Amino acid sequence: MIDSHCHLEQKDYDSDRDEVVEKCKKELKAVVTSCAHPNDFGLTLRIADKHKNFVFASVGVHPEYIKELREKEKNELLDKIKENRKNIFAVGEIGLDYFWIKEREWQQKQKELFIGMINFAKELKKPIVVHSRDAIEDTVRILEQEDAKRVMLHLFGSRQHMERVVENGWLISLGPIIARSKNHRKISRDFPLEKVLLETDSPWFGGQDEKGNGLRGTPLNINPVAEKIAEEKKLPFEQVWRQCGRNAINFFRLPIEI
Repeated sequence: MIDSHCHLEQKDYDSDRDEVVEKCKKELKAVVTSCAHPNDFGLTLRIADKHKNFVFASVGVHPEYIKELREKEKNELLDKIKENRKNIFAVGEIGLDYFWIKEREWQQKQKELFIGMINFAKELKKPIVVHSRDAIEDTVRILEQEDAKRVMLHLFGSRQHMERVVENGWLISLGPIIARSKNHRKISRDFPLEKVLLETDSPWFGGQDEKGNGLRGTPLNINPVAEKIAEEKKLPFEQVWRQCGRNAINFFRLPIEI
């Protein structure tokens, strides 16, 4: 009942953002929207303020943007997060991305930024939302090295690292990719339900129309994710739906109740 990770600030919603949110209010308890670039900070907070106690903000710097991020820009964002800490419920998404960033020197800069953001979140006593693509071993190693505690690995997809993630007490979020990925279905089957959150990463992962064109996703797409988890775990849908919502409330410390 809570989409723990989406991107309502994306231009895909510019024409009908409020309408999308209002539709979500009819079926969901809350939505956590992730600001992944400094340029989107203002819009993200405006969305959360307009839909107070339904849309909650997470703010960070996506590792994909490492080449364009300037030190001054990063520091200004950190100052803004500090100033608005009461209205920001997590730092993220942050992490590593070796799919888009191939050069070793830039991967190293990602690591340095990641470490800095982890410790910034600790200073603010905020949880972190972590992105990792083609970089899971380095991601997990850095999280362990920095003794990160309140961690959500978004769109988690590494069965080889499940045991370490569980041992560290971290949470994962599962999204619409579960419909077409046997690997993600196995993770959903084997990972403890009390450590799983639902997400859509919308506007992405919206599926395709009959002509193969990509469709825009919305936070309502967490419903089929919960259905698939329930199917894999052989549990009632309502149990998965409510537990994952409860997990999100506890992780982000959202001021709402189920």
